[in-house]
Amino acid sequence: MDNQVYNQIVNFIWGIADDCLRDVYVRGKYRDVILPMTVIRRLDVMLEKTKSAVLTMKKKLDDAKIDNQWPALCNTAGQAFCNASPFLLKDLTSRAKKQSLKTDFIVYLDGFSPNVQLILDKFKFRNQIDTMVDADILGAVIEKFTSSDINLSPNPIYKDDAKTILVHPGLDNHGMGTIFEELIRRFNEENNEEAGEHWTPRDVVELMADLVFIPIQDKIKDATYSCYDGACGTGGMLTVAQDRLLKLAKKSEKQVSIHLFGQEINPETYAICTADMLLKGDGQEASHIMYGSTLSDDQHASRQFDFMLSNPPYGKSWKTDADKMGGKKEILDTRFNTYLKDGEELQMLPRTSDGQLLFLLNNISKMKTDTELGSRIAEVHNGSSLFTGDAGSGESNARRYMIEKDLVEAIIALPDNMFYNTPIGTYIWVLSNKKEERRKGKIQLIDATEMKSPLRKNMGKKNCEFTPELRSEILRIFMDMEESEVSKIFNNEEFGYWSITVERPLRLKVYPERKIPEGTFKKAEELQIYKAAMERLPKDVPLDDWTAFAKATKLKATILKKVRPFITEKDQTAKAVEGEADPDLRDTEIVPFTYEGGINAYMKNEVLTYSPDAYVDEKKTQVGYEVSFTKYFYKPVKLRPMKDIIGDLKALETEAYGMLNGIIGEIQ
Repeated sequence: MDNQVYNQIVNFIWGIADDCLRDVYVRGKYRDVILPMTVIRRLDVMLEKTKSAVLTMKKKLDDAKIDNQWPALCNTAGQAFCNASPFLLKDLTSRAKKQSLKTDFIVYLDGFSPNVQLILDKFKFRNQIDTMVDADILGAVIEKFTSSDINLSPNPIYKDDAKTILVHPGLDNHGMGTIFEELIRRFNEENNEEAGEHWTPRDVVELMADLVFIPIQDKIKDATYSCYDGACGTGGMLTVAQDRLLKLAKKSEKQVSIHLFGQEINPETYAICTADMLLKGDGQEASHIMYGSTLSDDQHASRQFDFMLSNPPYGKSWKTDADKMGGKKEILDTRFNTYLKDGEELQMLPRTSDGQLLFLLNNISKMKTDTELGSRIAEVHNGSSLFTGDAGSGESNARRYMIEKDLVEAIIALPDNMFYNTPIGTYIWVLSNKKEERRKGKIQLIDATEMKSPLRKNMGKKNCEFTPELRSEILRIFMDMEESEVSKIFNNEEFGYWSITVERPLRLKVYPERKIPEGTFKKAEELQIYKAAMERLPKDVPLDDWTAFAKATKLKATILKKVRPFITEKDQTAKAVEGEADPDLRDTEIVPFTYEGGINAYMKNEVLTYSPDAYVDEKKTQVGYEVSFTKYFYKPVKLRPMKDIIGDLKALETEAYGMLNGIIGEIQ
């Protein structure tokens, strides 16, 4: 089937919305009817040939009083689904009365097997029935979808009995999937304010698939592989990944199969994804798509996968998930908590306002370690995953875990305005736990922010795209590991640093003659004890040495603590107070792992030269990791020569002088 036929079918279905729904639904709600009805019609025509056999089998099962009939009925239908109602969709077009049409249509929907019921429930399609019946458009919608003008059946339609004149070609599962995805794309464009939440642009997905599969294409064997997306939306990444692997396998004459797995929290997009799998004939794959939150209800917890592609929500709160998991402080999930070699616990929980890194950690927890390929991951994030969070924070610890485990192959900066619902910069993370030798201990950064082709018409916020040529160039840069203005390669240590707390000693000068304010002591005898201590204080006690002064008073620490704020002042000429740092002089310094000589050399070269009494509080030293594209790809703006600036100023001055003379001349 060629693209012209695809477009004719898509345009026909798209036209149903304008013909039947325009005065009943706002444009953004057309999808609530069109998408589930497309699914229903496709399932319906696939069940036509076996309908009578299914009904016969149902009667036998009813007579035998068998409760769980669905396995036998689906087997009779020859599909992963079936419909046990007495109707086909076209049977309902003869209903003249609205009420009888509504009743029979509900019976028809109720006749579908549980896997289809789940899709209809998540679509909330039954909520639309009353609206369509009240507006008297349900019959028109059914007639349009059963029209002879389109064929959603896998069987071709001929004009003559001899089957020599083709009217409509058959629509195979792949073709139906393509049409359904095109409908999704159009509806997402109509609702572009939310499109990016459910649908990643195809050009970005194609690039991600290339980055995952091309590097290992020569290692593909006659085998079964698995692909997972923990934020699968409508399933676009999974289907592109499946298609890419099968094409590469065919090219190398390998016999492979790939099983798709996913999870989605949005009910409608879950329904779309599951329906898309069924429409392509992937009944088993549809059962691998789970509904619910990947973070708090991981339904693939026991599985590992060969390939993982994902575009998780970023800038979105995961507080609800944290609460379901017992509160952020109580989360012990091993996906998000690990231990360092020395046994120190490493918590990788980011702030609850943005949970995107948790999806990446979830994928990492599902990597295979006992295969030649291991696992490969491509995931889209915004910039916060690169640098948000100080040393020791959950975000920094997550980066530390990934980099110290040597999982990150590359990070690719994409152009702004690549997605439908956000103009901000985005990045593709490429991870592998079986790096090729030349990549071990290294991370490649690719700046593809200027590698874009403008769209003739904006799609929401999206105003540019990756052409096949641009994708090929980015892939070439990645595969060649070349160093250039847009590609830089660093050792893992380049991104690590120590955050050290630099202290300076507290220095106090004592003024024992100062009066102690009333109320300082709760017990009157404490004040008397203090006064007595001051009277017997040796005259030669040093007043620039608090430690010696305190020792000379022979007072308890509790009394000294109460009076010290009133009888001392900070003085840098005084002696250091033993064991105490001055909080006002405290500073934090960032020491890169690559600093020659480490922390000690940094202190000697950068701190002690100016503050000889400074020291590091080693208990507060934290390890941090961040990636800064700005640091590595910054291009300073070239300043104009001074003579050009002076020339422009003189030209403006001459122009202004001429205008002024003209005004004065007109006045005179």
